[in-house]
Amino acid sequence: MPCFICVQCGMQFAPSIDPPESCPICEDVRQFVRWDGQAWTTLDEMRRTHAARLENDHGLLGISSKPGFAIGQRALLVPTADGNILWDCSALIDDEIVGRISEMGGLSAICISHCHYYTTMIEWSDAFGGVPIYLHEDNRKWVQRDSKAVVYWSGEEFEISGSATLLRVPGHFAGGTILHWPQGAGGAGALLSGDILQVTQDRLFVSFMYSYPNYIPVNAKTVTRIGEIIEPLAFDRIYGAFWQRVIDSDAKAASRASVERYLRAIS
Repeated sequence: MPCFICVQCGMQFAPSIDPPESCPICEDVRQFVRWDGQAWTTLDEMRRTHAARLENDHGLLGISSKPGFAIGQRALLVPTADGNILWDCSALIDDEIVGRISEMGGLSAICISHCHYYTTMIEWSDAFGGVPIYLHEDNRKWVQRDSKAVVYWSGEEFEISGSATLLRVPGHFAGGTILHWPQGAGGAGALLSGDILQVTQDRLFVSFMYSYPNYIPVNAKTVTRIGEIIEPLAFDRIYGAFWQRVIDSDAKAASRASVERYLRAIS
């Protein structure tokens, strides 16, 4: 049986003869149902209609598809001292993508910021020998296809290895996470934030929203807490969710300024 994929958000569902009746990710207020109504595809179909997009994005291999699909995020391959981590996920996975990553040492883990980017995460794990997929337990309800590869962690932070740590960051989702990579940015440290911290179009600030497409902000208490979480971390670069949406340097100062600017704007 096929595993249907939502065309709007990219979520892959458990095997079924017929497509699901609806997509709970899209029906949630933080996303939306296509104006033309719910639509579905499969990975086999995507492999006929889309090609791999593999490009350098500020020193990391970025991975997505041509043409773009669903929300349009790109995954990133993070080469830590303890093995490669796939950060976030792109719906298309094919022989070209698997071959390129294998040439670079394969994967040791998959980490995903929140459910909008879970997509075909089980396919990715299976393609690399069943590597663990680390998700925060507060986002368990959004997982639409189970696998023994999924590892739910709890609390405020989780050390994947001595080279990378996940931190729970409130605002967009209760189980939203960012990845701190101390060896990133040439040893100055990097954050990989998805859109838990959304890198703005000018690439000078980040911002914070409960729902981006439906324009629902978060409150002052939440933004203050986000600032408290990232303040102790050493980092000079922030990788956002989309191609070239990166604060390349002085990101620590930019994050502080972003918190202050947001609080001024809503006060």
